Amino acid sequence: MVTLTPPQIRGLKLARDGDLYLQESKKWTHLYATITFAKADRFQERPIKIKFVTTATVGELRTSGLLKTLDPGADPDISPHGITMAGKMWLLKHK
Repeated sequence: MVTLTPPQIRGLKLARDGDLYLQESKKWTHLYATITFAKADRFQERPIKIKFVTTATVGELRTSGLLKTLDPGADPDISPHGITMAGKMWLLKHK
């Protein structure tokens, strides 16, 4: 049984939405993540921030077996990461 912290849970949910790629300043997010806009009320839109995960959190999730590198031959610190079946099952059980 793996116990995760709230940042690790957010990182796992972010990986469930798509593969994680290394961006500037040691942050991981989706490949072409941009600021999107959501309707706040009838006439205005508000920006929704880009969600990201730190390198330390990605490393912890990788060592616990919930994330995997997509390119096994490359350096795991810069290689894109995807969620494993164990990560998907953890999210289903602990939603």
